[in-house]
Amino acid sequence: MSDIPLKPHQPHLEQSTAAQHRNVGDVFRDVPLTSTHLRCCLVLFCVFAIEAWEMMIIVYTAPLIAAEFSLDALAVGHLIGAMFIGMLLGALAWGKVAERIGRKRAITWSLGTYGVISLASAFAPDYSTLYVLRLLSGVAAVGMMVVTFAHFQELLPVRHRGALTVYLASGWPIGMLLALGATVWLLPQGWRAIIFLSSLGGLWAIAVARWVPESPYWLTSVGRQEDARATIDTLSRGTVNIPAECELRVDRTSSGRQRDLFRGALLKVSLLQIAVNFTFSWGYWGLQTWLPTLLQQRGLSLPQSYGFIALSALCMIPGYMAASYLTGRLGRKKTIVMFIGASVLAGYSFANAQSLEMLYLSNFALAFFSLGAWGVWGAWIGELYPTALRTVGYGWAIFAQRVANVLAPSLIGALIAYGSSFNLTTTIINGFLLVTVVLAIFIPETEGEVLR
Repeated sequence: MSDIPLKPHQPHLEQSTAAQHRNVGDVFRDVPLTSTHLRCCLVLFCVFAIEAWEMMIIVYTAPLIAAEFSLDALAVGHLIGAMFIGMLLGALAWGKVAERIGRKRAITWSLGTYGVISLASAFAPDYSTLYVLRLLSGVAAVGMMVVTFAHFQELLPVRHRGALTVYLASGWPIGMLLALGATVWLLPQGWRAIIFLSSLGGLWAIAVARWVPESPYWLTSVGRQEDARATIDTLSRGTVNIPAECELRVDRTSSGRQRDLFRGALLKVSLLQIAVNFTFSWGYWGLQTWLPTLLQQRGLSLPQSYGFIALSALCMIPGYMAASYLTGRLGRKKTIVMFIGASVLAGYSFANAQSLEMLYLSNFALAFFSLGAWGVWGAWIGELYPTALRTVGYGWAIFAQRVANVLAPSLIGALIAYGSSFNLTTTIINGFLLVTVVLAIFIPETEGEVLR
């Protein structure tokens, strides 16, 4: 009998305890989409566009650099790969930097240091100096790619996270177009003027520092409860208020060490995402880095090749829009498999095109589907990991991409140098996309789930 009166009070005690703690991921189920989110999207969109500009500018200026320094195809391939080697060296480090100093500061440091080093490369007196500076530029710039997606995801409401992250990725074709436009515009002034203009993107660090808040997930993970609550209030425009007595929490099952990615349930996920990043990046970059040269093999002049690339970049934008729409309805996995599968078919048609019209059509389809898939993939990676490992996991993803980026330009350059046909070269590249489709099937779906 003495136990009976206690029962009505038990639910109240449980509710009281629960009210003292809330997971940040659960809070973001209630956060509405606001103008603050859209401002952050615009600023970080420009960061990704700058990253794309910097990665592609050396590809577009390679013929000019080759002419000045009398470089053959192998040397050009190594120069294109220099930045990717730098990114490979810096990728794992930037993930840890972001966990230590914060997402926002990591992006601003990456942007600022990249700008300074890129500026110096515009004055390189010889090939060796240019190579070293491009490599160091890659070490600095990779921080943007490692941290930007994870940071943006950690600012977004759950129901809008996938779609808006894909839109953020659409900064890539904008960056490509800007780089291509700058190349065409400053062509008479030479490659040094083009690289000089490119380096000014480092000034965008000021915009990130001023207009993008720090991640509430990271703030919570380092014990800055008041700052985390204030950021949530800012992002929600005051509609979600966390009481001072409520403790915010994130997943603390990991201390953020690199080896934690390869333990327990995360081992399979990590190995799969690393493999997908390698094969997908090889399939995409193996083609893009040598596209002007491959197109010249088919009879297009260099200016015509630039026009071809510009039209391809424009086709990427509706690809991102379609992928953004579909990922919220079909999920990450189905959208990725469908888009990369279509890329494989488009790549096969591109390799075997018998007319200029079919060459254009198949490459535009390849741009539409492959870049739409990249947008969804950028959202999927970060959702696979808890807060303490999110940027570390991204670091390994970018590391795998850069291994492919380093190998692909040089090996494709060797194929071209030794007389490989257009058909054989593009078929080899396309095979990596097919492997990507198979691997993606085994990665767990994350659509609609909260970040941990």
